[in-house]
Amino acid sequence: MSTTPTTAPPEGSGDPTGRLDGASKARIFTVLTVIVLFTEVAPLQYTMVSAALQKIGPAFPSAGANLTWAIIIFGLIGAAVSPLIGKMADIWGKKRMFLVCGGFFLVGCLVCATTSSWGVFLAGRAFQAIAIATAVIAYGLIRDLLPRHLVPLGIGITSTGLGFSALIAPVLGGWLVDNHSWRAIFWFLFIYTLVVFPLVWFLVPESGLRTRERLDIVGAALLAIGVGLILVYVDKGQDWGWSRPSAWLWAVAGVVLVAAFVAVERRATQPIMDMKLLFDPRVSTVLVVGLFAGFMVGVHSYTMGYLTLTPPEDATRSLVVQGTVDTVTKLTGQPVPPQAVNVTFDPGYSYGEGWSLMEYATHLAIWLGLVAMIAGALAGAWSRRVGARLPLLLALVTFVATAVLYALTPHEWVWLTLLSIPFGIAFGAYYATAPNLIIEAVPAEQQGVSAGMLGVMQSMGVAIGLAISTAFLNANPVKAVVAVGPQPPATSEINGIFADNAYELSFWLVAGTSVVALVAAYLMRHGRTPATGGSAH
Repeated sequence: MSTTPTTAPPEGSGDPTGRLDGASKARIFTVLTVIVLFTEVAPLQYTMVSAALQKIGPAFPSAGANLTWAIIIFGLIGAAVSPLIGKMADIWGKKRMFLVCGGFFLVGCLVCATTSSWGVFLAGRAFQAIAIATAVIAYGLIRDLLPRHLVPLGIGITSTGLGFSALIAPVLGGWLVDNHSWRAIFWFLFIYTLVVFPLVWFLVPESGLRTRERLDIVGAALLAIGVGLILVYVDKGQDWGWSRPSAWLWAVAGVVLVAAFVAVERRATQPIMDMKLLFDPRVSTVLVVGLFAGFMVGVHSYTMGYLTLTPPEDATRSLVVQGTVDTVTKLTGQPVPPQAVNVTFDPGYSYGEGWSLMEYATHLAIWLGLVAMIAGALAGAWSRRVGARLPLLLALVTFVATAVLYALTPHEWVWLTLLSIPFGIAFGAYYATAPNLIIEAVPAEQQGVSAGMLGVMQSMGVAIGLAISTAFLNANPVKAVVAVGPQPPATSEINGIFADNAYELSFWLVAGTSVVALVAAYLMRHGRTPATGGSAH
């Protein structure tokens, strides 16, 4: 069956997609603004929930070491469903699926805000994760609706947002948690989405582009389940034992299903994605870059919070002394003076500011977000002039340099903030250029699923990076050696505090993976001419 798109242009449009070539600048940028505001829901929650994870933990004591699944399940489900939803958008309409994603996000916010069950909370996070696909759909809407010359800029702005997730989220999230509770985050996200939802409904036109084919349910299921099983193994492998058959069978099953997906799609008359296109160097190279660049993105977001929210060594020692005094007094009924308790750390650690979430936001996160937002727009505009490859190369060089400097410099907040500024520039440039490269490489009717595959690879990079970083941390705990008077010392691990070496290993890891991404981008043959907004197709 032909995959030629239908043409259902809005009245008065000369383009089958309904492109806003004749519209005023105010109309064009209103549409772009609303699209961007709606796509902000996913990064908004990620910024807020990641920073508040330590505050969420006490509400779910059964979660234990699995608390990071509040973040991981978002990336896992988002990665699994993004290609599927992207394909649905190609077939049934991008605006329609845009709103469907928003509806799932609203349900997830309500569930997370009201439940006291860890399992139900994770289910709510899974519903929220579907909103990751809003970025995939937004790229297609911008490609279809904006005048061609504005598409690269629009993609750059969409990739890094208008400041809500970058600037407002850290400050607002910190204020909500510090003054109310972590549940207030989900109520805010619910209200935000509820306000933006009708703006999309009434102000954003539907693209007239459709792909004339049925949804390949078998291919979609093979891809989604296969990716999901691999990501589960990556996250849980350390707890289960990487080499245990009961653990690696998850990965083997995932790889088998992904391989089956490729085999089935090669034979399918209406594949979810053209396999020749998927393995075309113009697409596959960008996917490789997305996978290895994702390591840096995931590890950076994870480590910055821990390095600054952790109490400094002296404060932790005071807490251990007081806890020991309280415990011994309760057991013996005799008061114990604090000076009788001697506490040393094995090993010691040099980081830790003991910040609140608000302090983290105002001292570090807001500056990273500001430069990322500006860099994304500039990189999109620059791609239109010189092609997306050059700004991508500069972003990846900066990833490598900042990772090395994070490993070598003192882990004090001034250094972390200074280094987060070039990282933010690179972050914005990377997320502006990668989707622009995909747009230039694929026909419009394959836009949604292709961008979805990029999302899969980026999410896998984030998940694998986090899993390896977590393994480094768990292998290098800080232990408290406590001696009370003449009694022999007792040694115990301090929950959530790890040796400097653990973080440094993580930064060296992402320096290496960023080098791999850099080499792939350097060898890239496309993206060397000005971005056209997909007009080559």
